[in-house]
Amino acid sequence: MQNLILASSSPRRKELLETLRLTFAIICSEVDESFDPELSPEDVVMELAQRKAQAVFTENKNAFVIGSDTIVVANNRILGKPADEAEAISMLQTLSGIQHDVFTGVSIVSPTSSTRFYEKTEVWFWELSDEEIRAYVKSGEPLDKAGAYGIQQLGSMLVKKINGDYFAVVGLPVARTIRELKKVGYQLPY
Repeated sequence: MQNLILASSSPRRKELLETLRLTFAIICSEVDESFDPELSPEDVVMELAQRKAQAVFTENKNAFVIGSDTIVVANNRILGKPADEAEAISMLQTLSGIQHDVFTGVSIVSPTSSTRFYEKTEVWFWELSDEEIRAYVKSGEPLDKAGAYGIQQLGSMLVKKINGDYFAVVGLPVARTIRELKKVGYQLPY
């Protein structure tokens, strides 16, 4: 049996892999998530995903390790996870009524090869009132999510439409990840 590891503490990524009926372990990678501000959003998410996967692979050389990272880009500005409620409010005010991009990078490292890729999804928000933003932030949901929202939970009421991979916005482009796993030699159980 091949050993599969998700190098992430994200409950959303865990849930997405579980829907695929894959057996995997979770080992969180504690890596520096700072990045060169000159990098493109695509390069940022692939670089951070690579760091996470490589850090876990270094200690698990016989495993297939998946690392992933998600950012939101609005008005040419990268929005990561908010530091506090005030920053979450500011981010949501920025996203209100506009189209923004969500980039999710994935890196898969295996004993014989590795690959990395990204998916970009365009997301449009409804125009949000200050009251809606404050109520959403008070729920606590935005505080551990890039761009201060989660499309799959309460944050779904903020989203007008998307163009691209919904699962990439959640945190892991499932269909592409499976295809890339197979390319590096992982054998699906079905």
